[in-house]
Amino acid sequence: MDRLDYIAKHPSRLTVAGAPQGYDAYLAAEAARRRGGPVLFVALDDVQADAAERALRFFAPSLRLLSFPAWDCLPYDRVSPKPDIESRRLATLAMLARDADKPAVIVTTINAVLQRVPPKHVIAGASFAAKNGAEVDRDALVAFLSGNGYVRAGTVREPGDFALRGGIVDLWPPGEEQPLRLDFFGSTLDAIRRFDAETQLSDKSAVAEIALLPASEVPLNAGAISRFRSGYVAAFGAAGDDPLYESVSAGRKTVGAEHWLPLFYERLDTLFDYLPRCLVMLGHQAEEAKAARLELVQDYYETREQFRHAKDDKNAIKGPPYKPLKPETLYLSDADW
Repeated sequence: MDRLDYIAKHPSRLTVAGAPQGYDAYLAAEAARRRGGPVLFVALDDVQADAAERALRFFAPSLRLLSFPAWDCLPYDRVSPKPDIESRRLATLAMLARDADKPAVIVTTINAVLQRVPPKHVIAGASFAAKNGAEVDRDALVAFLSGNGYVRAGTVREPGDFALRGGIVDLWPPGEEQPLRLDFFGSTLDAIRRFDAETQLSDKSAVAEIALLPASEVPLNAGAISRFRSGYVAAFGAAGDDPLYESVSAGRKTVGAEHWLPLFYERLDTLFDYLPRCLVMLGHQAEEAKAARLELVQDYYETREQFRHAKDDKNAIKGPPYKPLKPETLYLSDADW
């Protein structure tokens, strides 16, 4: 057995020292090929992840390459991750939920892998399939879109949008480079075509069938709303005038609701739960990056808690109350790691 085979297949923790820059990506590609299974490449940050993806495309252009970025917002923020970020994350989770055993390299970051994710069984079962020329329940389609994070808009401009115009449903599902236009004739799906989000013009070529995924990690179906309401009261007590509680209870997508993700599910998984038999590759100084991230999360949590309990102080920040969940519900702990 040569060195690469040993690294790829030996069931233990190994350290590869003195490797030139770019060798890690080559090693990840070779390991996936030789193992015949997935490799989780954990970069220190987005810059290193981007460099690894470019190197992997060079060394192994035919190998399946998946990206799992972290949210592009701070812990305990009031804003949501950008739609294209959530789209990439959900597309990768869906692929892994369906088939995690084929050779592939999944490129992620320390920040992303430390964060808990929607349960694997939920992602695996959350889809809506439709074929060109088939009978499709349009109301069921709209209910799926509304309950799985899609936002109704006048015009579809970004991932996660959907629009209703007579017999036409425009939508932009996760994992698609362009939005889709579904043209109905009565209850028959007459045509599925991609279109340009800027010009709104459809392509001439038709799409045979689609399998829609959730557009957001936060579901807004009846079950998820009920779990959120009961979980919120258990964690924080009576809701009072919290706009988050009011919006979710009304089934409206709320900016920043992702930071209360554990309340929408019975439990959360980790990325490792989607990849139970993979080889994990950690970059140099991964432990230091992990420690720094968890320290940052704890700092933001404690700051939110201080402001929450300083509501009677004349220097307290005015505005809607921010009630943070404990870090261990959203992120891995040192023990989990």
